[in-house]
Amino acid sequence: EVQKLKQQLEEKNGEIQQMINQPPYEKEREILRLQKTLAEREKAQATSDVLCRSLTDETHQLQRKLASTAEMCQHLAKCLEEKQRKEKGNSDDQIPTERSNQVFLQLLYNETSLQALICNLQEENRMLKQKVAHV
Repeated sequence: EVQKLKQQLEEKNGEIQQMINQPPYEKEREILRLQKTLAEREKAQATSDVLCRSLTDETHQLQRKLASTAEMCQHLAKCLEEKQRKEKGNSDDQIPTERSNQVFLQLLYNETSLQALICNLQEENRMLKQKVAHV
């Protein structure tokens, strides 16, 4: 372990000596390269932070929509049950509960799909705006 660390220390010392022996313009070029790399990493980190915040906000928004939709579904199911109870004796052409539930679920699925598509398009639009701003 000590030998390995000594070897690494010698390598680092060699790199330092090489940097010291370089002409000043090469040192400045290396400094500029390192600064550019650092700036790129900071920019990538900032972009990552923005995306994480955006995804977190979107997640919270979707959770609220899901809770609201679930609540609405429960309310509509209760209304449908009450309506079916009231109409049970009035009509032979009544849609069976299973069929009306399927229709309701299909409508809900279509609405959810549209919402997901809208969210995806909004996210894509936001990303394109960021790329344009970056360029």
